[in-house]
Amino acid sequence: MTDTSQRTRPLRVLAAMSGGVDSAVAAARAAEAGHDVTGVHLALSANPQSFRTGARGCCTIEDSRDARRAADVIGIPFYVWDLADRFREDVVEDFVAEYQAGRTPNPCLRCNEKIKFAALLDKALALGFDAVCTGHYAKVLVREDGTRELHRASDLAKDQSYVLGVLDDRQLAHALFPLGDTVTTKDEIRAEAERRGLAVAKKPDSHDICFIADGDTQGFLAKRLGKAEGDIVDESGNRLGTHEGAYGFTIGQRKGLRIGTPAPDGKPRYVLDISPVTNTVTVGPADALDVTALTAVRPRWCGTAPAGPGTYTAQLRAHGEETEVTAELVDGHLEVTFAEPVRGVAPGQAIVLYDGTRVVGSATIASTVRVTAGAV
Repeated sequence: MTDTSQRTRPLRVLAAMSGGVDSAVAAARAAEAGHDVTGVHLALSANPQSFRTGARGCCTIEDSRDARRAADVIGIPFYVWDLADRFREDVVEDFVAEYQAGRTPNPCLRCNEKIKFAALLDKALALGFDAVCTGHYAKVLVREDGTRELHRASDLAKDQSYVLGVLDDRQLAHALFPLGDTVTTKDEIRAEAERRGLAVAKKPDSHDICFIADGDTQGFLAKRLGKAEGDIVDESGNRLGTHEGAYGFTIGQRKGLRIGTPAPDGKPRYVLDISPVTNTVTVGPADALDVTALTAVRPRWCGTAPAGPGTYTAQLRAHGEETEVTAELVDGHLEVTFAEPVRGVAPGQAIVLYDGTRVVGSATIASTVRVTAGAV
């Protein structure tokens, strides 16, 4: 198999430049490889702030200026495209609706699926570009029959294939990830940026959720959904306290419960269930979070869908570890059984299946089966 980051035929490439160091180096590498590269910064906020808050957030006016300066140094054309309305509808509103329904979404996956490799890619193809280039750490390999596979990055410590697990065949055919094939540390990427004269070499990484610049997810949701006082109860239904909105909690959460009454065994309690219908949050011991199986919906395959049941490894969080599973597609749903119980699995999260380093596909968790509490 060959790595598409090392394509021999020059391509017309649209490089998505966030204003950070990874996307700048990716664009520079694509240009150095001989591709005809154009940089584009996505304006995703209708009211961008002039400056980010510390290392949080992205897509600000400051970021667009950093991206433009990087494009100037690389020597490529540069544009700013306004996708704020599409981003609000497909990512932000989806994020709020999922929390309101008691689920825990991953907006980065939704952004890759709906914005970078849908809205952006569609526009790029319409303008005659061959591929969209990003600074993600992942690899696209081409098999002898011409089909493409998404694989983990060579540097597993920086691998971002989990958030790309929503990409299908068509999207992979037009994806370029120049950072995925090299085993380099972030310090080495920054050193490369500095050698190239890119001012973003020492710029802090953005983290958390890009459209919540201050990192206060609960405050962000409260502004949009309003306060709605409800009960916090134990597994027997005993009232332990109150909250100001069930949407502010996620399965497995320990901090911020504000329960005055200690547990009988003196051990910490965790969020076990969130009921948006009754606006109730149920808490209990850590071992009540152990999950043995789950059902996931809206599967997306990075290639041909599996023909029958199979054994894979699964990743449940962007920076989570792999765990062995058996999985089967049943009536359009993905039924997954874990070899060993896992903890803190929340509906709304994505499960991404792997065969070695190859990404098989992903799906959205709809329900789980627990060791002690049955289906949730």
